[in-house]
Amino acid sequence: MKTRIEHDSLGERRIPIDAYYGVQTHRAVENFPISGLRPLPEYVDATVHIKRAAAIVNNKLGLLSSRKSRAIVRAADEILGGMFREWFVVDVYQAGAGTSHNMNVNEVLANRAIELLGGTRGNYRIVHPNDDVNMSQSTNDVCPTAIRIAALIKVKGLLGHLASLENVFKKKARAFDSVVKSGRTHLQDAVPVRLGQEFGAYAKNLAKHLTAIAGAADSSRELGIGGTAVGTGLNAHPRYRRMMTVQLSRQLRTKFQMAGDYFEAMQSLRPMVQLSGALRNLAQDLIRIANDIRLLASGPKTGLAELKLPPVQPGSSIMPGKVNPVMAEMLNMVCFQVIGCDLTILMAAQAGQLELNVMMPVVAFNLLHEIEILSNAIDVFERFCIRGIAADSARGRMFAESSMGIVTVLNPHIGYAKAAEIAKEYLLTGKPVRQILKERGIFTEIEIARIFDVRAMTEPGIRK
Repeated sequence: MKTRIEHDSLGERRIPIDAYYGVQTHRAVENFPISGLRPLPEYVDATVHIKRAAAIVNNKLGLLSSRKSRAIVRAADEILGGMFREWFVVDVYQAGAGTSHNMNVNEVLANRAIELLGGTRGNYRIVHPNDDVNMSQSTNDVCPTAIRIAALIKVKGLLGHLASLENVFKKKARAFDSVVKSGRTHLQDAVPVRLGQEFGAYAKNLAKHLTAIAGAADSSRELGIGGTAVGTGLNAHPRYRRMMTVQLSRQLRTKFQMAGDYFEAMQSLRPMVQLSGALRNLAQDLIRIANDIRLLASGPKTGLAELKLPPVQPGSSIMPGKVNPVMAEMLNMVCFQVIGCDLTILMAAQAGQLELNVMMPVVAFNLLHEIEILSNAIDVFERFCIRGIAADSARGRMFAESSMGIVTVLNPHIGYAKAAEIAKEYLLTGKPVRQILKERGIFTEIEIARIFDVRAMTEPGIRK
């Protein structure tokens, strides 16, 4: 392999001659062969956007030549367009704070800018990774800013898929509005409910989560870029902070604002914890909804079988004809992973010390990872499960009319104690509740028919 020699403060290293990264990235690759996981594309994009904005702002401030600024901006645009992605090679588990990631981006941008100016990779006299690409910046303000930007980019897709799932649940709620079934509490018979009411509740729940996640994401719009090493803004022009906020807002077509306190913005990972917490809260409700659907679709002969799920693949390698609720199972597993990611973020966020939280690399990966898998899972759950879900109306009504829970409607007429006696006789003899009431002469047939209208039981009121 042909190589070139590069130097840093620790000495020299031989770098593959065609590499767009440099010596600090090379050391990180040597030092951290941990997981094989590389930075997610949105995190790379967000970091590149920061470098692009800094090149423009520093040029406007008279600190960076137009020649270098244009080359860095062009290199950034190429990367944002999808080029040179193979050169972002630092493992997710790396040096604290994300110095290795920051330098990986600095070096790739510098080497591409050097080429654009007619030089050869590694000739940092033309464009320097630290002095030019990283001008007015520190890893300590770049990485928390990049996490915020990346999360805002990524969460848009999640919110779109969540809104779509909510809408499909609404449609199913309308379609299933006439399907009466037995309610169940403690997994035991309860009073009747309509399947549409259950699905309508799912839709409303998702709408509330959508609002909560969008609100949590908004906390990431406050940027601490310009705090440099510890929040003081050392080595950055006094106007740099405001100009960077404006430039990033323009580049990303998203409204950002300056941090109210740059020290707090670098010390605390509160916005990431807030957003992750909202995602975890969604995950626990999605687990509940997926489990409901699995229960209601259990069978097809020995379970509840009130729902029919679209078959998407054979369910067993040994039992012919078996079809499993695989989309709901997949959603469960993704949500378990999201909860694990959230715990990682929480532990990393509380591990900050004094002016900096050095655990940012693991926060960046887990936050973006949980957004990505949750977004994809919601999308396929909607398309391959909820859209094609159907109800067995006859089975639902059979359960509703045979449920012991329907004796509850007798409470206003004969009291709880006597209604309990009717329930006990029903369980002991298997006689229908209506027959028991008729034999005891408590009500006439007309009264029984009126009182035991299971559809009417699904609305507020006292059946008389």
